[in-house]
Amino acid sequence: MMPHQAVLNYVKAEPFRPFRIHTASGRTFDIRHPEMIKVTKYCVLVFRTEDPAIEVPSEWEMVSLTLTESVSLIEAPVR
Repeated sequence: MMPHQAVLNYVKAEPFRPFRIHTASGRTFDIRHPEMIKVTKYCVLVFRTEDPAIEVPSEWEMVSLTLTESVSLIEAPVR
């Protein structure tokens, strides 16, 4: 389980650095901009858009923090 404050630390970092959320099922979610994620106490909402030129997200997915194993910077090697 990942505490919501740990994810918020990545979202609010100055300067922002893209990061990846790793889940227990093996799925990953890349967060390349702080406006593409909303953190709540028990889950995160990850927003995506098919066309980077469009500023409004076209879809979103809810990711449980209970099933989140880790968060890593995208530039860092994944273990």
